[in-house]
Amino acid sequence: VQLQASGGGLVQAGGSLRLSCAASGRTFSSYAMGWFRQAPGKEREFVAAISWSGGSTYYADSVKGRFTISRDNAKNTVYLQMNSLKPEDTAVYYCAADQVVAVIWLEYDYWGQGTQVTVSS
Repeated sequence: VQLQASGGGLVQAGGSLRLSCAASGRTFSSYAMGWFRQAPGKEREFVAAISWSGGSTYYADSVKGRFTISRDNAKNTVYLQMNSLKPEDTAVYYCAADQVVAVIWLEYDYWGQGTQVTVSS
């Protein structure tokens, strides 16, 4: 499966962005999807994940209550709605796909190219 992330940009603290990850190739609806992020000099970290059906979602404590992951299997797209953004949310955000939902980035087989999110204070 090929993944294409988009929607990043520059936003002020307290603002919102919605990231999208469009999938092509194999059956998107059979894959769990995750969002990860990596800030300069830091390790890649888990942000959110969603099961293939959308029935189960998982969040890092740092984004719980502010970010929402969702998917539209008819459009082969997963979304990350980010509200109340903070400067510490600044990072490159990656979407990933795998047959089993996971919170560890090493578990994912397929990755998008990343989209930059910058939150100014």
